[in-house]
Amino acid sequence: MAATAPRPRTTTRDPQEITRRLTAWLGTRLPGAKAVGVTAPESNGMSSETLLFDIEHPEPPVRACALRLAADPAAYTVFPVYDMPRQYRTMRIVAEHADLPVPKVLWLEEDPGPLGAPFFVMERVAGRVPPDVMPYTYEGNWLHAASDEEREHLEAATIGLLGRLHDQVPAAEAEFLALPGDGDALRRHVMAQRVYYEWVVDGLARSPLIEDAFDRLEELWPRDPGTPVLNWGDARIGNVIYDGFEPAAVLDWEMAALAPREVDLGWTVYLHRFFQDLTAAFGQRGLPDFLRRDRVEARYADLTGHTPRDMDFYTLYAALRHAVVMLRIAYRQAHFGEVAVPADPDTLILHHGSLRAMVQGSYWDRVM
Repeated sequence: MAATAPRPRTTTRDPQEITRRLTAWLGTRLPGAKAVGVTAPESNGMSSETLLFDIEHPEPPVRACALRLAADPAAYTVFPVYDMPRQYRTMRIVAEHADLPVPKVLWLEEDPGPLGAPFFVMERVAGRVPPDVMPYTYEGNWLHAASDEEREHLEAATIGLLGRLHDQVPAAEAEFLALPGDGDALRRHVMAQRVYYEWVVDGLARSPLIEDAFDRLEELWPRDPGTPVLNWGDARIGNVIYDGFEPAAVLDWEMAALAPREVDLGWTVYLHRFFQDLTAAFGQRGLPDFLRRDRVEARYADLTGHTPRDMDFYTLYAALRHAVVMLRIAYRQAHFGEVAVPADPDTLILHHGSLRAMVQGSYWDRVM
């Protein structure tokens, strides 16, 4: 994060070359069309990349577009696999079965030839996104400057997205998102994270803290994880475009999976705590009353009739999953010579203090 370190590079691709190749490809899908104004947003992530462009054509299906491009294999990718058809299909199913504002998907290109990796194109939705850099919990951005009532409206509307997603999309329609392996959906989800962690540390220093967190999960394992539902996966306000304080588009479905409802809820709660803890560590008050765990749980229960269970497990799981991602990003920075790997690899995890407190069972006593 910019709050603690220089922003790591997000791509090794040549913008001018991408523009030329995108223009050539678009002409094969919409004869006579041109891609104009091709840019990458400042908030471009370190997994899939996003390009923004307009279609110049007498009758375009939409004029303003966004393109999601699988990560450049030469850029020390954050995740081992980028399944663009899976994301494309997920967005289509959500749009078909739920009343969530999912951008209309236009085209899927599975051939890596045109742009060097598979991609899909969707409509671009106008609005604003709570920033990650600097985090929205810091002073100086639109969400921090909003009134308590405005933030409460945004919070309620965002939890409503999760409730409607979980309730409205039939699990049978999302069966292609079931993770491989043995056991129920939660066991498979956690095993997939173990496999991801082993990929991250292959040939590199292992993280004792992450491994302690996996052990603690086993001690807290839910007796009844419940019936799995379609999980958004990266369920956080930084992946929503807002019109005012109302959700206008739900983005970033690359982590979607069949899992208990609480997997999404734990991620929503903890990803806010991640930013809040960083902000407090730098001497700012942040937004301690926003997206509080107790309020998120109560709102979700009121909306769905399902009272969230075992949330100590699911918030720890979210912090663990985020730690594995942060460790991969740190090793990626080291690969490009942007940071040095310290003797204690746990210190590469920005939230190692809060993760350790969760493992020890003291974190929520401190913040609630």
